[in-house]
Formats: sequence, structure tokens, C-alpha cells
Amino acid sequence: MAQTLLQVEDLHTQFFTSRGVVRAVDGVTLHIDAGETLGIVGESGCGKTITALSILRLVPDPGRIVSGRILFRGNDVVKMDDEEIRDFRGNDVAMIFQDPMTSLNPVTKIGPQIEESMTAHNRFTPVLAKTRVIELLTRVRVPSAERRARDYPHQFSGGMRQRAMIAMGLSNEPELLIADEPTTALDVTVQAQIIQLMKQLNRELGTAMMLITHNMALVASLCQRVVVMYAGRVVEEGPVEQIFRSPQHPYTWSLLRSVPRVDEARKERLVSIKGLPPDLSNPPPGCKFHPRCPFVVERCKVEEPPLGEVDVEQVARCWVLMRNVSELDIAAAKTSALSVDAARKLKAPVSEVGGAPTS
Repeated sequence: MAQTLLQVEDLHTQFFTSRGVVRAVDGVTLHIDAGETLGIVGESGCGKTITALSILRLVPDPGRIVSGRILFRGNDVVKMDDEEIRDFRGNDVAMIFQDPMTSLNPVTKIGPQIEESMTAHNRFTPVLAKTRVIELLTRVRVPSAERRARDYPHQFSGGMRQRAMIAMGLSNEPELLIADEPTTALDVTVQAQIIQLMKQLNRELGTAMMLITHNMALVASLCQRVVVMYAGRVVEEGPVEQIFRSPQHPYTWSLLRSVPRVDEARKERLVSIKGLPPDLSNPPPGCKFHPRCPFVVERCKVEEPPLGEVDVEQVARCWVLMRNVSELDIAAAKTSALSVDAARKLKAPVSEVGGAPTS
């Protein structure tokens, strides 16, 4: 049985603003096992990055962790003092941020920046750190590593800067690597190279990874399990293959329907999710997704569902699971011309809902 490395329990992180309290992370519970790759997906603003920053105790002002526990090998990160949290960051857990150009110092060469991340945590002497920089850059497939270590960040391409950030993240051999949108702004070819690199590092080093992304294809390529977040909450969680094959929350279903699927013989029309994510300082009552949900019922508008088991190792927060939705309603939801409610009233044949066949 896999050993739990990180356990987040009922985490609440809030921002106290002039407009009110923003509940950015609202009761999140999740775990990562040693050596596992976990994907956290959802639209921008759903709480993915703030969850990761909470784990590292790096929530920017005016935000703070209000309640909950973050257990790393049984030690509560929330209760760590300043010295313990400095040791925790970098040594036990490291994070690769979304934009490497803003994370790297533009006036310092790549090699010394990676060296500093090692010597700052007293894991390596300056002499060993200098040697290890070349090894790390070589491992992440930076060509001519010894020469490129003397280059400045602007002399690296976007993909090479991301490789340098991965090398920096791995420099102190952390047990958990958090990657926040690691392939954003990279072209498709470079994205594929970074994905392959991360898979190889996970396999060779056994480093657990938390991948934060809105890219479902990236999750399919890299992760064993996936957590779907919406409005600061976990709305579905389970093994990647199971979630992709049989999503039970309408939000997960909508995310999967909004991206092309190369594994489907019959190509279906891509569907965008109507509306916008809710204002987290004034969320709607009931299920937070109900104003945008194509399968909403009256109960959804007044009572928030709990996170309940829907299959082996799969949980979802929904009153209307996808397995209970009729084929007519699903067909209507796959078109953009009519809402499901309007299609029901028309009582039209499935092929005529929205004015076009869905196959």
C-alpha cells in the first residue's frame, strides 16, 4: 500500500479585502502518495494555485490560512515556526512557478541561481553545488550544460528556462515537486518535451508531483489521479482513466467536452462552458456551479451537495450525477443553441435539438 506523503484536511484560505472576504480555498481535502503524480484542474480562479501556495505557506497578503491542516509526513505545516518552514520549502517540497522569466533573476547567471538554491538550505557545500549544477542541467536535457550554466536567463529560450526551473526545483532532492502550469506559453513541440522530461524524472527519481493546470491533455499524459476544483472546492476526484472515461460531475464533464479528444472515433462538437466562475466574495447559494450547469435542478439552487463516493476511488460533489442524466439532456447540452430546459420544452428529436445532429 502506498504511503501518504501529503495530506490536506479541510483547508480554508481567505483574502480579506475592502470588497469582503474572498474564500479562495473553501474546505479543500486531498492527498498525495509518495512517488505519485496528482493533477489539480479547473478554470482560472478556481483555487488551484492558492491551494499550492497554502501548502508552502506562501499565501500573499491580504490572504491567510484560516483553518485546516496540511500534514507532510505527519507534521502540520500550518504550525511550523519560521525556521521549520524555511527548511520545509526547498528541502521537502519545491515549486516550479508558471512563468520562469519572472521567477529567475534576470541579472544573475543560471548556474549561480541554481547553486544558491542549494547552498541556502545547507544541503551542499559551494564546491559540490557548482558540480551538481552541471549534473542537474544535463539531467533536464539542457545541451552543453557547462557552457549554458554561464548564460543569463534572457539567453535561454522559453523551454530552456522551464528546464532550468525544473533543475532548480530538483536541486535539493525534494520529496514533492509542485508544478504550476509548467507548459504555459510554450509551443506544442516544447510542451511535449517538457511532459516527457517530467515523466522521466518521476520514474527515475521517484519524486511525487502535484501538477496544477487547466490542460486536461497534460493531466492525461502525466498523472495517476486528478482533483477537479471549482469555486475553491473539490468537486470531483479519482483515478485519471476513470474520470476521463466516466466523469460524474457536470463541471468535469463540461471540461472534458470543451477539449478535442483524439481517442474518440466519432468527432463531437466542442462545447464551451457558459457564463463565468462565481465571485468568491459573494458565491451563489447551493451548488456553486448551478448557475452554469446544463443539468441543474431546484435542489441544486438551495442546498450544496457533500463530496460523496460515486464509484471505487471516485468521489463527486453533485445532486445530479452524469450517470443519472438522460440521453436527450446530454444531447441538448452538447449544442450551444438551446439550453437543456428549452430543449425539454420543445420535446424535439435528439438529432434536431439545437438544429443539427450531434454526431
